[in-house]
Amino acid sequence: MRCPFCNHDDTQVKDSRPAEDGAAIRRRRQCPACAARFTTFERVQLRELTVMKKSGRRAPFDRDKMTRSVMLACQKRNIDPDKIEQAISGIIRRLESSGDAEIESGRIGQLIMDALKNLDQVAYVRYASVYKDFREVEDFREFIKDERLGPKGEVIPPSGE
Repeated sequence: MRCPFCNHDDTQVKDSRPAEDGAAIRRRRQCPACAARFTTFERVQLRELTVMKKSGRRAPFDRDKMTRSVMLACQKRNIDPDKIEQAISGIIRRLESSGDAEIESGRIGQLIMDALKNLDQVAYVRYASVYKDFREVEDFREFIKDERLGPKGEVIPPSGE
């Protein structure tokens, strides 16, 4: 593994342990050239995924990009980071095991929305505001009303139930 600080070709593993409920291995590394320490994660990748964008362009799936967008939605919320990582890993497992090498960006967005809805209502609305391109405050009101989200984040059943 190349050092991200000095680009030295070889680094030493100082510690390894399971992470993400055994779905990954966390390795603590040190560079012998500059003595910098850093962490890497090793995960099983079942297949190469390609994202089909709305514009028709194709791009390689980027776990880090998805993680950044979810973390942004969850920012300053009291959510266990392990739960966030489990949700992200679950989404990726679903994508990889679907049998499709090409995934529409809308499907990924919907899977993220489903995961966030179960994780934290505020993060769910934050993500939706970007994903669904909210332009005005009224867009938030309509979304919350349509999703039947109550003031404390609980889902309100339709009237008559």
